[in-house]
Amino acid sequence: MKNNRRHFLKLTGAASLGIAGNSFFKNLPSLNGNIPFSFNDPVYSDLAGNILQAGSADETTSIIGAYGQWAAGLSSKELPLLSFRRDNWKNPDKWRKAARKMFAERLSMPEISGLPEVRILKSYKYDGLLIEELQWNLRYGNPAEGILLKPADATGKLPGILAFHDHAGNKYFGAKKITKTSDDQHPMMVTHQKDLYQGYAWANDIARKGYVVLAPDAFPFASRRVMLKDIPVGQRQGLSDPGPDDIEGIRAYNSWAGQHENIMAKSLFSAGTTWPGVLLAEDIKALDILCSRDDVDTRNIGCCGLSGGGMRSVFLGGFDDRIKCAIPVGFMTTWRDLVLNKATSHTWMVYVPLLPKELDFPEILGLRVPLSSLVLNNSEDPLFSLEEMKRADEMLNNIFEKAGSGSNYKCSFHPGPHKFDRSMQLEAFDWFEKCLK
Repeated sequence: MKNNRRHFLKLTGAASLGIAGNSFFKNLPSLNGNIPFSFNDPVYSDLAGNILQAGSADETTSIIGAYGQWAAGLSSKELPLLSFRRDNWKNPDKWRKAARKMFAERLSMPEISGLPEVRILKSYKYDGLLIEELQWNLRYGNPAEGILLKPADATGKLPGILAFHDHAGNKYFGAKKITKTSDDQHPMMVTHQKDLYQGYAWANDIARKGYVVLAPDAFPFASRRVMLKDIPVGQRQGLSDPGPDDIEGIRAYNSWAGQHENIMAKSLFSAGTTWPGVLLAEDIKALDILCSRDDVDTRNIGCCGLSGGGMRSVFLGGFDDRIKCAIPVGFMTTWRDLVLNKATSHTWMVYVPLLPKELDFPEILGLRVPLSSLVLNNSEDPLFSLEEMKRADEMLNNIFEKAGSGSNYKCSFHPGPHKFDRSMQLEAFDWFEKCLK
């Protein structure tokens, strides 16, 4: 089996791994002299090439060749139909109602009725925190799991935070990417947190400041991942489900899961739903669970996450007013950026068919106006074009200013590549303190 896995790794690239993380980027020739990314593992070599090539597009080139400017022009000749920036929209409440209705139609979320029954698999104290390992059934697929953290000595109700993990081409792990529940941490997660989070388990750190933090596994990561045993034998490419100690097997699984995104996306579209719709539906259930707890102050709930977690913060923050403070990190750009430059670097999880005609990507987060929003970007992030990140900031600033709530929106650009480092974490923590306490 090891030989089969090694052969599989050599033959497969990671062009469809989705939203990448710095754990893949070491010693690669830097992009614009600033980004020391590399892909020593052959699994990631194709993704490295895609990111570098995506960064070279200009006015005469695009990732879809001569069709790029035409395609970008299909949705950029005028403001999207439901953009609050259009002159015909004056009242933010009326706009939000109409735009959210269309947004929900485009997402075509699957129905998950009722509050899931939650089981506490384990409860213990670690490093000043009370930790609960939770499980709930969503009526399809494997049971979902999440990690809940709060100060061990806390009493009464505390503000709540949904902490969203990243994508990073690693579907074997989920909530463990941003938490630490013992001194015996998985070696892949030690490396992951070092590369993307400057060595910090940020969900633990914000919980210590006086919050109930729930980090749920997203679809299809960790507890919600697609199991190879449930796939037809001919589609498994000689692989089997790896155990937690089988690092080579985990890497092989992640490579397989990256390629499987194409099949998953097509199947979900054929089923009449969308990948973002499934993600949002399940995140809403996680929010329901957090809000159902006796120790949570439901008037003060926030969400935050890097990369794929930033994308989830955009969607949930824009859709559900229970989120009083939304902080997407390392995921803010425009649809134009994806059309011309960066679709090669991103997961199928972000795309909502036809929505660009009605809302640009930043305007999804804008649907939460006037509620508090902080966007954290990296100025040398190879997954986005700096010009388009700045355009996204202008759009959001215009929306919040027009609604008379400009002070509730902030965007920061931090130096460096794709990450959620300590300086960004501290800015996010300060924003939560300001908005939720």
